[in-house]
Amino acid sequence: MTHPLSDRINSLPVSQTLAMAAKARELKFQGVDIISLSLGEPDFNTPDFIKDAAIEAINQNYNSYTPVDGYVELKEAICKKFKRDNDLVYQPNQIVVSTGAKQSIANVAQVLLNPGDEVLLPAPYWVSYSAIAILCEAKFVEIPSSIDDDFKITPAQLEAAITPKTKMIFFNSPNNPSGSVYSEKEYRALAAVLEKHPQIYVLSDEIYEHINYGYKPFSFAAIESMYNRTITVNGLAKAFAMTGWRIGYIGAPEWIAKACTKMQGQITSGANCIAQRAAITAVLAPVEKIQYMVDEFKTRRDIVIGLLEKIDGFKINEPEGAFYVFPDISYFFGKTIDGTTIQNANDFSLFLLEKANVATVTGDAFGAPNCIRLSYAASELQLREAIKRIKEAVS
Repeated sequence: MTHPLSDRINSLPVSQTLAMAAKARELKFQGVDIISLSLGEPDFNTPDFIKDAAIEAINQNYNSYTPVDGYVELKEAICKKFKRDNDLVYQPNQIVVSTGAKQSIANVAQVLLNPGDEVLLPAPYWVSYSAIAILCEAKFVEIPSSIDDDFKITPAQLEAAITPKTKMIFFNSPNNPSGSVYSEKEYRALAAVLEKHPQIYVLSDEIYEHINYGYKPFSFAAIESMYNRTITVNGLAKAFAMTGWRIGYIGAPEWIAKACTKMQGQITSGANCIAQRAAITAVLAPVEKIQYMVDEFKTRRDIVIGLLEKIDGFKINEPEGAFYVFPDISYFFGKTIDGTTIQNANDFSLFLLEKANVATVTGDAFGAPNCIRLSYAASELQLREAIKRIKEAVS
């Protein structure tokens, strides 16, 4: 029987990160000892000072519907954060708080894109960017990069990808899945191209900004000529270990913020009241209060890189942020390992799941078909064991 689903949902791909995580959970349920390196979720607990703020909000009886665009106190706190960390001046009427950064991105795309518009996605890119473009009936255009270029695009590539239909470009630094960080110089060179095309808007996804290893990220909106065409997206999930609290936000030109509020008012309305009150404490806290997590991520990164470099066929670079490594594993394409022929990254990722009991994510999902993504947001013990299993499986 054919079910009468909409063309919209039928055209939408399943999230490969969530699909792999579900498959890993299913195998675990069956008793298989799976180590999952597929999800981008910190394994730390939310810091106590944030939990205490949430408890206080509960005791103060915050339990009513929230303003669609967020509590004014939280929006004011976000403005202070933008000024402190990014040298960006936003007013509260330019801030919209949403149920996670994913909703923030979806809001922006929905209010700016029309059917047939083109969205440029420097690859590799987060899996949901392309899906969100599809939902808007827009066309996404990949701009490829490689591990040899640290997964960064050039101004010449950007210029070549622009057409009269180009409406948006999504930047993400530090990047998921590669961990690459664009420097101010690199962003300004890309901005010089975009300055010639005033019809193009920039979505700058900065959700991993605090997870960087001595290489402070630069906000695209800090480029004066791009401020009025850039939407800065951020949230609390990654750096504050608050994935389940579901708080994201944008800083944007007021007319875009107003449109996003209108959109959100018909979809979810305002974000969770307790999470918002806790978020005030989180965004106002000195970044040093979460440095212990960043330091641990750096330690794990160095361990993972050191171990992967010892596996023949894994081509590695050194990511400067986030908590992923994104090795090029194209060496294995066309080879048969333990009776399994590897044709592509999908095959390799499934091979590791079945033979090594390690869950990763295929690079195809990120627009980089020669790679796989491994998250090191797991314990050192798990990481060492996972890479030991991988090495044994491919050798």
